[in-house]
Amino acid sequence: MDVTQINNMCANTLVSHLGIEFTEVGDGYLKATMPVDDRTRQPQGLLHGGASAALAETLGSVGSALRLDLSRQVPVGLEINANHIRAITGGTVTGTATALHLGRRTHVWDIKIEDETGRLICTSRLTIMVVDR
Repeated sequence: MDVTQINNMCANTLVSHLGIEFTEVGDGYLKATMPVDDRTRQPQGLLHGGASAALAETLGSVGSALRLDLSRQVPVGLEINANHIRAITGGTVTGTATALHLGRRTHVWDIKIEDETGRLICTSRLTIMVVDR
């Protein structure tokens, strides 16, 4: 799948509601952007930690889906953690997910979320369980 197909697949989901757009897909990694706006900020005006976690889980889940035969298996989130390093109030963040482990039953992804100047906003680790249909 290319980024256009991935973005189309995510239409009318939480992904599109948050403004997440995939921008790059490569061998063992994916990138997507998310706006920091009224959809993704908490009441105090900062990027919501849950929005960062949603971006991270979206990246890892889609990354795993791209490596499976979805007619036979589905990726499901098993565990996610997120360390919120720096606050941000506006602009766009970019998440980059890199595969650390792509096994038969589990996948592990490292996700870094950065601001427009490359400063680290959040770092996350996602474990995916591969489930037979």
